[in-house]
Amino acid sequence: MSTGFFQVPTPINEPILAYATGSKEREQLQNKLAELRAKQIDIPMYIGGKSVQGAQKVAMTCPHDHQHVLGYYYEGGKKEVGQAIDAALGAHAAWSATPWERRAAIFLKAAELSATQYRMDLNARTMLGQSKNAFQAEIDAACEWVDFLRFNVHYASQIYADQPISSPGVWNRVEYRALEGFVYALTPFNFTAIAGNLPAAPALMGNTVVWKPSPSQVYSAGLLMDILTEAGLPDGVINLVFADGPEAGDVVFNHRDFAGVHFTGSTAVFQTIWKNIGNNISNYKSYPRIVGETGGKDFVVAHPSAEPKALSVAIIRGAFEYQGQKCSAASRAYVPASLWPKVEAYLKEDLAAIRMGGTEDFGNFVNAVIDAKAFAKISGFISDAQQDADVTVVAGGNCDDSKGYFVEPTVLLTKNPKSRTMVEEIFGPVLTIYVYPDAEWKQTLALVDETSAYALTGAIFAQDSYALEEAKAFLVNAAGNLYLNDKCTGAVVGQQPFGGARASGTNDKAGSYLNLLRWVSPRTVKEVFVSPTDFRYPFLG
Repeated sequence: MSTGFFQVPTPINEPILAYATGSKEREQLQNKLAELRAKQIDIPMYIGGKSVQGAQKVAMTCPHDHQHVLGYYYEGGKKEVGQAIDAALGAHAAWSATPWERRAAIFLKAAELSATQYRMDLNARTMLGQSKNAFQAEIDAACEWVDFLRFNVHYASQIYADQPISSPGVWNRVEYRALEGFVYALTPFNFTAIAGNLPAAPALMGNTVVWKPSPSQVYSAGLLMDILTEAGLPDGVINLVFADGPEAGDVVFNHRDFAGVHFTGSTAVFQTIWKNIGNNISNYKSYPRIVGETGGKDFVVAHPSAEPKALSVAIIRGAFEYQGQKCSAASRAYVPASLWPKVEAYLKEDLAAIRMGGTEDFGNFVNAVIDAKAFAKISGFISDAQQDADVTVVAGGNCDDSKGYFVEPTVLLTKNPKSRTMVEEIFGPVLTIYVYPDAEWKQTLALVDETSAYALTGAIFAQDSYALEEAKAFLVNAAGNLYLNDKCTGAVVGQQPFGGARASGTNDKAGSYLNLLRWVSPRTVKEVFVSPTDFRYPFLG
């Protein structure tokens, strides 16, 4: 589109490679996996463009083969976080003054490098370090990351082109300035694309960033930093640090020049961050921007008119792809009694055909959960459910961490729609189903709306158009991303801007112009070409 001065490339979603048997890309990815497994790499922090090693050496392992060491990173502490803040502040003046098209070109180059030269490396690191199968890695580490970079440039051009009207003899304009200070990007393990976008989006808009990734995602985060550097990102614009969360937060949230936080993670952590910011609000130079996405208790609700097989497939894909570790993963489902026998049979049939194991075997649909802590939490939920008189295990329920952190896709059937696994976020491959009487459709919609504190994603299945509209209206605040007759995961940049409200976050919609607006501070400029030379107005006579 035109900004009035030049045109930016029109973005299209990066095509997804299939990795079918016998394909060239399958061979390339398998070779890259073998190459990475055969060596160990060290990943330093990057502060002001320099490699920095912290005092603590930490091993990176495969979740599905936790004895296999992929390499090491070097964790720092308050000193290194302080250095990263200083580097970000030092780079701010030059970077924020850089013409926006030059900033955009850097991120567009990073997109091209990621889509071509580094595609297999990004995917393989995500597969090994975060235990994603080939397809899940492809749609994340390659495609979504590239889409974020390209579409962000497109949305930025729209923002900069949005200008006010001018009356005769006056030129009004709006300058979209970077925030005054540094932005803190705190990123999750489950999506390489999100880990990259959280620092990249504010940086595109002229901000400088301190980026602390999840310890479980450092293996791919290091490569993202390398790609951005190769693309020409100046020193100090994004500073990659590894540190204990509370220790880093103690430095960041007490700093006068803290300008904003871009966060994806747990609700509890986000609420703690918000409290810390509130307690320090009088110390900051500006009111900080608080942007966060914090997970969900995502639902599937089916009307009696729903198609049973489509519903079953949506449940399996929505609940068990990437082991239920997507923020949008289906975690609770409401199925009418008339459909349950068929749905149950389809679920059991398909789950029996699913293979679980390491990501290097492309026949495995399900892989490992991220780490020992997650394994203990998820297996604890399953164990408690097995002791609940109101709960029946329909499928799965077995857990084994002897080689990797493996949890079987587990379907629970509950008689109590407010049972623990219907209410609390699990973040694993556990789905709980409540079967409701067909006549209680409206009461069930009320259950869907009131059961969870979250409001991230949801899916409604019905062939009855009136029922779809009724549910969509009733659940207006229950999900920021709502899917009709489709699974509740898989938001695509440029197609389904992602984010939710209630306990699911600030709903600032990553992958849209709405998110980028949070990282600018507009200044209105009015220029008068011929200034008045007499204070008198005509009405004075």
